[in-house]
Amino acid sequence: MSTSITANHGVAHGDAHGHEHHDDGSKTLLGFWIYLMSDCLIFSGLFATFAALSHATAGGPSGKELFDLKYVFGETMLLLISSFTFGLAMLNVRAGSRGKVIAWLFVTFLFGAGFVGMEVYEFHHLITVENAGPSHSAFLSAYFTLVGTHGLHVTSGLIWLVAMMHMVGKFGLNDVVQRRLSCLSLFWHFLDLVWICVFSFVYLLGVL
Repeated sequence: MSTSITANHGVAHGDAHGHEHHDDGSKTLLGFWIYLMSDCLIFSGLFATFAALSHATAGGPSGKELFDLKYVFGETMLLLISSFTFGLAMLNVRAGSRGKVIAWLFVTFLFGAGFVGMEVYEFHHLITVENAGPSHSAFLSAYFTLVGTHGLHVTSGLIWLVAMMHMVGKFGLNDVVQRRLSCLSLFWHFLDLVWICVFSFVYLLGVL
């Protein structure tokens, strides 16, 4: 009788322990979704601010005079391709191919770094060559804040990519690593969607 009770207690404890781990994973994903929703609110506020100040140029240059649509399209393609390569990495996560996951994450990093590099060059060109820094007008202040905030998010994603490449190499594709890669995947695709809005709303409409 005592042995039976002990065994049942062990099974119950094991089930509770399993549910606890399951809940931890669910809470992680739920918490990350909540974070993404809060980020949506931040970017919504920045887009609204830019819309309100888009014509407040203080007699200075407007987007039509400053923006090089072909250059920005090149930036956009880099980020879109990086989103595709991240998708390939996640497919290999499901296939259990650790080496290919690291390889595709590295390719994603290269495209993301190229995007950030082009954005930094664009900011440098506007400030030093065009003399159109963020303090020049409310329009430029809103522009630099919106695009710069997105760029900082991508930079954070690059740091996270490096960390995940290290984790995959060291720990393999266990449940924790897969969950963190899933969160990073959501984050990266979210930034891709935000940039499409930036390209359409800020650059495309600004030039046209």
